[in-house]
Amino acid sequence: MIHKIFLTFLLSVCMTGCNIQAKQNPFVSADPVVVHRFDKDLYHLIETGDSTLFPVFVQKYPVMTEILGRAILNMKTPDSPGFFEKMLTFYSEPTLNQLYKDALARFEEVGEIEQQLGSGLAYLCSVLPVLPVPEVYMHVSGFNQNVVVGEKTLSLSVDKYLGFDYPLYQDFFYDHQRVKMQPSYIVQDYLTGWLMSEYPFAGKENVLLDRMVYEGKIKYLVGQALAQEDPAHLLAYSEEDLTWVKQHEGSIWKAMIERKHLYTPDHITTSQYFDTMPSHFLADNAPGNLGTYIGLQLVSRYMEETKATPEQLMQQQNAQEILSAAKYKP
Repeated sequence: MIHKIFLTFLLSVCMTGCNIQAKQNPFVSADPVVVHRFDKDLYHLIETGDSTLFPVFVQKYPVMTEILGRAILNMKTPDSPGFFEKMLTFYSEPTLNQLYKDALARFEEVGEIEQQLGSGLAYLCSVLPVLPVPEVYMHVSGFNQNVVVGEKTLSLSVDKYLGFDYPLYQDFFYDHQRVKMQPSYIVQDYLTGWLMSEYPFAGKENVLLDRMVYEGKIKYLVGQALAQEDPAHLLAYSEEDLTWVKQHEGSIWKAMIERKHLYTPDHITTSQYFDTMPSHFLADNAPGNLGTYIGLQLVSRYMEETKATPEQLMQQQNAQEILSAAKYKP
């Protein structure tokens, strides 16, 4: 069985049916979603170093073990010769082992995450009734695979959420990257990964408008699912960043058009609008990820103008038609 694994967010997966009960209400209270602690059980297995326990572990976590092998260990299947030994060596490396311990200590209890995730998934199921619900897991990848998807499976690498000031992060990541490496982004990233897996990008990757509309759709739905989500937090902006983009939204849009960035299929130009580092190519004080910000504003306007349902929004694949219907003129 082959599972598709993606570095950040993923595509195409077979999952269980949507059976969470919810009203069409973003503030719905729903039963928590169980987060299966693959991370805890794997660490216990590593600590014992007992290969005779491995078959029982694989039987409990068949999909996640295969994902672990393919995404992190570069092993085809858990039956591959040397799988257990390579896994043991990988996670016994001192720095990674300490990172693993710190992640387990930080996320000893995940009840709040389970509750928020349950409410978010319940809302999305109420407005996108054809969507399935994944089985949710946690894993530790050593800064490798952040979100992975397999059959009936969605998992998040919790070693990427230990806080902006976590010492090891400062050796490997820039400030603008560490902004989202905080526990408060876990539920948002779960929901984002799930939506992207069920609604993979179908536009032209190098065309800015297509990318903006797609990113805007995902952010819009996640924002609706997490109804109390602060706009700055949704976009991983500081309050100063959010104030700046609001004040300069018209100028950003004008620059996109005048520089012919909106439709020109140039990968480098398009990519810089979704980079988290400050957008100095546009203005000295501009924050990163301007493409997602404009995409969110555009999609929000589209929903206001057309009164479309979330299901209709996700079915509409023509970015130009969304732009026209939105009457977006900041």
